Amino acid sequence: RFTLMLLLKRKRARSRTVTPSLEGQLLIAMPSMSDKRFARSVIYMCAHSSRGAMGLIINQRADHISFTELLDHLQIATKPGRSRKTKKETASNHVLVGGPVEQARGFVLHSADYITETSTLAIDEGICLTATVDIVRAIARGVGPKRSLLALGYASWSPGQLESEIQANGWLNCAADPDLIFEPDLGLKYKLAMGRIGVNPGFLVSEAGHA
Repeated sequence: RFTLMLLLKRKRARSRTVTPSLEGQLLIAMPSMSDKRFARSVIYMCAHSSRGAMGLIINQRADHISFTELLDHLQIATKPGRSRKTKKETASNHVLVGGPVEQARGFVLHSADYITETSTLAIDEGICLTATVDIVRAIARGVGPKRSLLALGYASWSPGQLESEIQANGWLNCAADPDLIFEPDLGLKYKLAMGRIGVNPGFLVSEAGHA
């Protein structure tokens, strides 16, 4: 299974990638998506190579836990003297369902103003991934990245699986940008992503075309 360490090793080894790679792009579920876990999902692709693919759903809220509850669970305190401001900020943060794999594990997708040499993976220009509790502590103390989202779990595909799903008309893709990735209105992201490629979801059909 894809883990952050495997992704880091893949980056350093510069393994052969598939063509074209969707790394750093958005994957958008077709309205006909039969898997309810991915219905109307927008996924930021953290990795896509000949070894498979890994991404984080960026528009599904985790209803079972809030950010403040997560801080309590991890026994993370806010910075003394800034608690009122920080609690107000963190109380509005979303905890997302990043995917069905390893949902007890947290991932933070964030802007590049926060970098930890041993644990931060730079995915695309200005977008990074960190999967350690230190970044959650930094966010709680008000010294974390300027823009971030925290997801529990991730989505992964074995070699060739994602390509097959795209061929079967399960997914669309579009370029990603920070404004869409970190848009606070989760319910708006699907429409925005579709709009980036000029698609009205109501006009899409469930059958793939064949020339």
